[in-house]
Amino acid sequence: MVVIGIDAHKATHTAVAVDGNGAELATKTVRADIGGHLELLRWAEGFGPERRFAAEDCRHLTRNLERDLLRAGEAVVRVPPKLMAGCRRSARTQGKSDPIDALAVARAAQREPGLPVAHLDGPERELRLLVDHREDVVATRTRAINRLRWHLHELDPGIGTGDLTRLKHLNALVDTLHAHQGMVADLARELSGECRELTVKERALERQIAERVAQLAPALLALTGCGALTAAKIVGETAGVERFKSADAFARHNGTAPIPVWSGNNDHHRLNRGGNRQLNAALHRIAVTQIRYPGPAKDALEQLTKSGKTKRDALRIIRRRLSDIVYKRLVEDSQASSAPCLARAA
Repeated sequence: MVVIGIDAHKATHTAVAVDGNGAELATKTVRADIGGHLELLRWAEGFGPERRFAAEDCRHLTRNLERDLLRAGEAVVRVPPKLMAGCRRSARTQGKSDPIDALAVARAAQREPGLPVAHLDGPERELRLLVDHREDVVATRTRAINRLRWHLHELDPGIGTGDLTRLKHLNALVDTLHAHQGMVADLARELSGECRELTVKERALERQIAERVAQLAPALLALTGCGALTAAKIVGETAGVERFKSADAFARHNGTAPIPVWSGNNDHHRLNRGGNRQLNAALHRIAVTQIRYPGPAKDALEQLTKSGKTKRDALRIIRRRLSDIVYKRLVEDSQASSAPCLARAA
């Protein structure tokens, strides 16, 4: 089988075709637009039907290319950047260029079985975009609140503000600022209005996210300690639970699975500091919430601490168990959402 490795950039994509032994066959550079993608497809047809594409897993650069290739019926796998970098370092060719990187992508795809297969984006990506946009709005509001507090301190350190993420406190602050004049007061009023607009926008986004996640992941939402925003973060970052072959693979992806470390006959495990840290943080929020109230998580925490584990180590173990529970519920939601489609098709 011919493997076509792709090194993607904003302006151009470079492809290198290799045979079954990893020997380079040809190189092609095309524009990163629809016309370039069609040119790449016509070029790839010269290698026969037994072919597949391999792209470095940088989806902000390869998303449009993957979409066009998949719609054309091509098979595409995603190569993690660390695998590509390892193949490039082990090659005899020195240096770094687009053809060298594309060749490394193709050879990594040949060496590594079970690489994730690219698929068209579904509603999970739309949910992730909403979550990311809301987080940007919250970050912008936080910066505005910090600047506003400095101006208020300069005007009068005794001004009571309260929680400036709540509309009633912002409205009360605007009334208070009417008694002050000058540039600092003008800037404070402007920032107060900006914070109010961002708060209204953030709440509207939160409602929209809650509505979408209620449709996509009802089983996940039913999990104790998993609110709408946390569930949306998990669904968006997972990007389709069907791409994981097992709960263990999902745990490896989210960083809750420890790394085995063997030395002779002594085997133990080391903390995994890799994986998707957004997913890991979401699982941590669920764990911290669950141990506050009576239930399996709180019982497990008490049992683990009595056995000599620190609270931090116990939380890591609970996160690992939660990863399996979350995976099971994601699978349940995925099957439930696909069932109506199958029924209509029948």
